[in-house]
Amino acid sequence: MSETVPDLSVVVHGPNVQDHLPALLDSLDDHPLTGVEVVVAAVGDWAREAAERHTPAFTVLPLPDGAGDAAARSAGAARARGRWLQFVHAKDGVPVGAPTAVARHTEGLPDAVDVLLLDHVRSTWRTLGLPSPDGPRLARAGRAGLALDDRAALLRVAPLLGNRVVRAGFWKAHERLLTTEDEPFAAYAALLLADRLACLPQPGYDDRRLRPESLPPVTPEQRYALVDRYETLLALTADRPAVHGVLYDLMVRDCLRTFARDRMPDAVGREFFRRASAAARRHRPDGHRRPSGLEGVRRSLLEEGAYSKYRALQGASHARRGVRSAARTGRRRAGTRLAALRYRRALTRPVDPHLAVFSAYWARGVACNPAAIAAKLTELAPSVHPVWVVTAGNAALLPPGTDHVVPGTTRYWEVLARAKYLVNNVNFPDAVVKRPGTVHLQTHHGTPLKRMGLDQLPYPAAAHGLDFRALLARVDKWDFSVSANSHTTRMWQRAYPSRHRSLDHGYPRNDVYYTAGAAAVRAVRERLGIAPGRRAILYAPTHRDYEAGWTPRLDLAALAGRLGEDTVLLIRAHYFYGSASARPAALRRTGRLVDVSSYEPVEDLCLAADALVTDYSSIMFDYANLDRPIVIHADDWETYRTTRGVYFDLMAEAPGPVARTQAELTEILTTDAWRDERATKARAAFRRRFCEYDDGRAAERVVRRVFLGEDERLLPRILPLEERTPAPTPEEATAS
Repeated sequence: MSETVPDLSVVVHGPNVQDHLPALLDSLDDHPLTGVEVVVAAVGDWAREAAERHTPAFTVLPLPDGAGDAAARSAGAARARGRWLQFVHAKDGVPVGAPTAVARHTEGLPDAVDVLLLDHVRSTWRTLGLPSPDGPRLARAGRAGLALDDRAALLRVAPLLGNRVVRAGFWKAHERLLTTEDEPFAAYAALLLADRLACLPQPGYDDRRLRPESLPPVTPEQRYALVDRYETLLALTADRPAVHGVLYDLMVRDCLRTFARDRMPDAVGREFFRRASAAARRHRPDGHRRPSGLEGVRRSLLEEGAYSKYRALQGASHARRGVRSAARTGRRRAGTRLAALRYRRALTRPVDPHLAVFSAYWARGVACNPAAIAAKLTELAPSVHPVWVVTAGNAALLPPGTDHVVPGTTRYWEVLARAKYLVNNVNFPDAVVKRPGTVHLQTHHGTPLKRMGLDQLPYPAAAHGLDFRALLARVDKWDFSVSANSHTTRMWQRAYPSRHRSLDHGYPRNDVYYTAGAAAVRAVRERLGIAPGRRAILYAPTHRDYEAGWTPRLDLAALAGRLGEDTVLLIRAHYFYGSASARPAALRRTGRLVDVSSYEPVEDLCLAADALVTDYSSIMFDYANLDRPIVIHADDWETYRTTRGVYFDLMAEAPGPVARTQAELTEILTTDAWRDERATKARAAFRRRFCEYDDGRAAERVVRRVFLGEDERLLPRILPLEERTPAPTPEEATAS
């Protein structure tokens, strides 16, 4: 019995850019695909892992990291069996039901039709599914059997491969021209080479436009290639005047837009303008008329090669806009003029290569990843002087001898202006300027379960009050972003799309979980008053965006009473709320309930605890490095997931047993369920995924890479999980 040949092969290709591929594959897998097959040419491990979650529904073709888009398309097309091919980049999307509709439409197309043109929608970081201007153009053109020479305006349809469904035989016949890294070239070439076209004025593709600030900088050669692209295409239209005229207009338009939008160095701008001018003169159709108005003036200057005049015209336009903008913003800045003046003066002084500014948790003090990095910096690069940003109220709590500045003071603005290194686990003020030669290191302060950055946009409770444009402006200053695992790396790429480099070195604050010995574990338990032989359980719930304040989710007195005399509950409220609720007097006298909300550092509390109880706090990812029991109390999981948004289903991938009520939690902690074989297996799987880069040497890798400039290939290797030795448990520490 012969195998049914699909009408349409959707060839998904490329790397998992900013983690958009999983959503694309999920959308394809969520709806029946009648007459459709999906082939995923997955470039790199992240794309392969995302695709393999959908086998056998999809055919997965793993390709090595670095394989280009052209190679991925070619490999996917070679594996495809469909009569028609649609190429979908891994960053883009496909509207619900579109593949089946396209496949059904291709069944009735005449054999002479080589390309089916589709409408598309456009998405950005802040908008989804915006209509394109192509729909009316496609509707006016008609549906089938069209010659491009009779419908030259179809060249104005957005040059995307995804909105051109091509007959498989046509692709094979012209694969040499169509397989190129230059997608617009391939998109235009498909129309120019087709015998006949058909149109379907229905969205069949979602073009996701990534932030330019998140993409690699455009090289001079890539800019010049724009002119080369059109010259090659125009050579295909020598005897096709209508097509040639439209393509010529597109070339001039794109060259002028590129010149206007790209901030090219003068030498590059002159050369680009010279090449574009020569092409405009060389290919100008006979009798071609320029448009009227300012656009006509621009085209005239381009054809004349009048670079200086064009720049002067640009400068005048920018000046007019600048005056209007200054008038709008001048009044808003009056209140900050003094601080701005101090800062501007400091910016005129040279950058100090031996000065580093550290801050953690909105200037709370020496803590988290910045603290671990600063300590290692003192050891490996003592010539670099660290200065901490700390509020006046927290300055008294600093370790003796800590050099610090208070936000808003004169020295504060001076060190921010002159320091070569700026290290933070949140962000510095928007007013901070990214000076040439400075290094901004973003360390973060947790592995993300909840949605972060731009991923909060669909969740009003999380997005309330956030200025996402200002957020992205801060993110664009980052040079490096520290990550503890590949999950975090992918989420940061999507949530914070910019050109920063991910340091997949582990979280420095977690080094102590591998370097602390038995004496350190005993010492912190003694400081907390935990007697040898008593079980200490750390309870650390997180913040809820949908709640105005901290709501106790457990009756802690009742829980402590049920757990008995040999258990101490260490209560750590989220730092948004300060200390936990008042302790009952009877329990305070017995020491069975200890409020450690103000205790620093939190890593000490983890070392002291035999087990962790939490809900959705990122502390679970850090504590997992100790390979000690973790219990999840998730009484409001559905509400939290709906209002805050999450990156994975914690109920399915928990690091240990899950309790949905206090009764269930009590049952787990009063039996062996908190540490039995099932709990151990769940924790092992969790550690493999989320403790990927933590091995006790993260701070060293970060300091050597960022402050000493060492090659990443020469940094201490990350030990496999089975070769790591966590700090001893309290029981082991007592025994030793």
